[in-house]
Amino acid sequence: MKYQDSGKKDTRSGFGVGLLKAGQADSNVVALTADLKGSLKMDAFAAEFPERFIQCGIAEANMVGVAAGLAITGKVPFIGSFAEFVTGRVYDQIRQEVAYGCTNVKIASSHAGITLGEDGATHQTMEDIALMRALPGMVVLNPCDFNQTVQATIAAAKYNGPVYLRFGRPSVPNFTPEDQPFEIGKALVMNEGKDVTIFATGHTVWEALLAADALEEDGIKAEVIDIATIKPLDEAAVIASASKTGAVVVAEEHNMAGGLGEAIAGVLAANKPTPVEFVNGEDKFGQSGTPAALMQAYGLDAPHIAEAAKKALKRK
Repeated sequence: MKYQDSGKKDTRSGFGVGLLKAGQADSNVVALTADLKGSLKMDAFAAEFPERFIQCGIAEANMVGVAAGLAITGKVPFIGSFAEFVTGRVYDQIRQEVAYGCTNVKIASSHAGITLGEDGATHQTMEDIALMRALPGMVVLNPCDFNQTVQATIAAAKYNGPVYLRFGRPSVPNFTPEDQPFEIGKALVMNEGKDVTIFATGHTVWEALLAADALEEDGIKAEVIDIATIKPLDEAAVIASASKTGAVVVAEEHNMAGGLGEAIAGVLAANKPTPVEFVNGEDKFGQSGTPAALMQAYGLDAPHIAEAAKKALKRK
């Protein structure tokens, strides 16, 4: 593997660093949170720019409205909360005041997916990507590690329009280059291959790279592509890789409905019909457990991805 883990870090801390850098680069960047400054790692931004930080309390719907108003005045607001609270709890407000109004609000969602861990099903949102993808004009970003989250946050601040930025709580491998620019809408080929393509996003990208290593021991060359931008999807990259390998796996820390898997399947159905295997949380809620144990239990780890790749190969 050409990528090496430089030390485990949580992607929410990447957001904190990226937010501070974005604030230093643009005085219009402001930050709002719903009583979760520490959990969203907004402390450094709040300390350096107290006049640009708003603590909204446990009032997520109000926070969305305040952010939309600030955006109309020319500010670049980031609103931060747990993924469950900042999508499902306030979906109507996001739909009407952010997406429909096309206001320049950045929705920063931490503690996403099953890797939230011991907090259990009520806090583990596995439906958020589907909710945000369904909104016209909403950009959906799901970076894979600390470094990429820093860059994705900076890119989101520069982008003019609504952005949903997804990251997590657990410490995970940090393996992308620190100075690698993030381009919204661009997929990244992490590993070249000719036999099967593994499209992965977020925490599953590292697992996909591990799966590719395991597959290579069996003589299978897997191409691994990091889909950090789920919407707008890099359709050209999807079609090109599927055309080369003829077999596809899509791995995501999200339920089967409305996520990256369905997005890629739709592109392939319309342009390049290809056998596709899906590695996701199926049609289930989460449960309490350690992040690693849950990734294994829900079939989102490297061995399950490698198994799915072999299934896809048999369907060529």
